Amino acid sequence: MLNKNTKVLLFADVTWFFGEGMLGPLFAVFTQRIGGDILNIAGAWATYLIVTGLLIVFIGKISDKIVDKEKLVFYGYILNAVLTFGYLLVSNPFQLLMLQAGLGVAAAMATPTWDALYSKYENKETDGFTWGLADGISQLSTGLAIIIGGLVVVYFSFTALFIIMGVIQIISVIVLYPILKNREK
Repeated sequence: MLNKNTKVLLFADVTWFFGEGMLGPLFAVFTQRIGGDILNIAGAWATYLIVTGLLIVFIGKISDKIVDKEKLVFYGYILNAVLTFGYLLVSNPFQLLMLQAGLGVAAAMATPTWDALYSKYENKETDGFTWGLADGISQLSTGLAIIIGGLVVVYFSFTALFIIMGVIQIISVIVLYPILKNREK
């Protein structure tokens, strides 16, 4: 039912959402630990969403004409992985704001291109199931990740959490690599 490329995209996506989801609501606690308040939490999260929202349309458009989708999704995953390790260096709300902007760029690079590729490779006869699988597994993965992220912070530290998140993001890049490699054949 799912072809090889759809499986690769799905597994990379689930891995990415797991790594990203580990921070979840702990984002507020982390922001407070670096001296932030409610407005810093709101500002950092809003920055991520606004940067992503503004760039996602532009990047989606250029992926149709200028740069190929496989490269953009792959480089978006790489940028996300690198920036995830950036949490280790954040020590104040302004740095967090800048990191969130960078993560917004990474999401804008990866999201429309991932969607386009998933649509391209999906089985059109089972597209409802295929998309349901993508959305459902991502939600389940993120929910599980939030619980595990909370356990990591309680029993270890935010440092441990950010290292684990970054490693998982790198794994998502490795999982995604066959899509880029297959394109070059």
